[in-house]
Amino acid sequence: MKAVQFSEVGGPEVLEVVDLDRPEPGAGQVRIRVAASAFNAADAGMRAGFLPIPIELPHVPGYDVSGTIDAIGDDVTAAMVGDEVIAFLPMERDGGAAEFVLAPAEAVVAAPASIPLADAAGLPSVALTAWQALFDDGELQQGERVLIVGAGGVVGKYAIQLAKRAGIEVVATASPRSIEAVRAAGADQIIDHTTTDLLGAVDRQVDVLLNLAPIEPDLFGAYVQTVRDGGIVVSTTAFMATPSDAARGVRAATVFVLPHRDRLTELVSLVETGALTVEVTRRIPLEELPALHAEAAEGRVAGKVIVLP
Repeated sequence: MKAVQFSEVGGPEVLEVVDLDRPEPGAGQVRIRVAASAFNAADAGMRAGFLPIPIELPHVPGYDVSGTIDAIGDDVTAAMVGDEVIAFLPMERDGGAAEFVLAPAEAVVAAPASIPLADAAGLPSVALTAWQALFDDGELQQGERVLIVGAGGVVGKYAIQLAKRAGIEVVATASPRSIEAVRAAGADQIIDHTTTDLLGAVDRQVDVLLNLAPIEPDLFGAYVQTVRDGGIVVSTTAFMATPSDAARGVRAATVFVLPHRDRLTELVSLVETGALTVEVTRRIPLEELPALHAEAAEGRVAGKVIVLP
């Protein structure tokens, strides 16, 4: 089968298009004929050796995947050959940048039928990140207020949709190119961070500050004053410290996205009912994945890109 693989960590040049044996599922595993995998920034971080995830080398990236089960291993009872599924795969194991991939049976859930199967690869880890940031780490409740910094990205737009569905008021920052998308996602107030001082624009404190952007640490620290006493600062930027304010009881939480089969199933149901929109910005063939990593290294990848084998 065709796959993209790297045998050592390094720059995008370590990625190679290779021919591998088709994997055979073991006990508790299913094999997925891949419709698409999704590119995530963490794929580049693992390839470059920046993230402390104990991947096995050689490694196939692409831990978000959609496709059709075409073989099952022993002791698998909750999945059948022919099922169309999505999965957030264990990040340390081979991913879906290939024609076939193995997945733990407990990691797969039925794919949404209301969108193309390939596009469904754009859902798992980013939507789970938004959910975890808002409700697990942020502990948001109906009637509360959240400030989302960097809401124009994929996670930000999922976060807006999920927060509004939960009855939460959303203040969001965005750049001019993403303001309309952030408005369409449902934000109550949008602050153009390129022209407006955020501290002056937030008219009353929020319960949770959710940061999704690689902002300067000093600026991030200043933003903590937008959070009420006893509130929470949540960040997905694990490469920098999340600030807090102990004197006011404002605590910090950094998101490390975790698999959660039941929540992923619920997210699929939200897609099916139209309450959640899956974003896919670009679709590229498998052979162009090394070039996409090179593009990401230059900081130019916007939106959600899926990879078609």
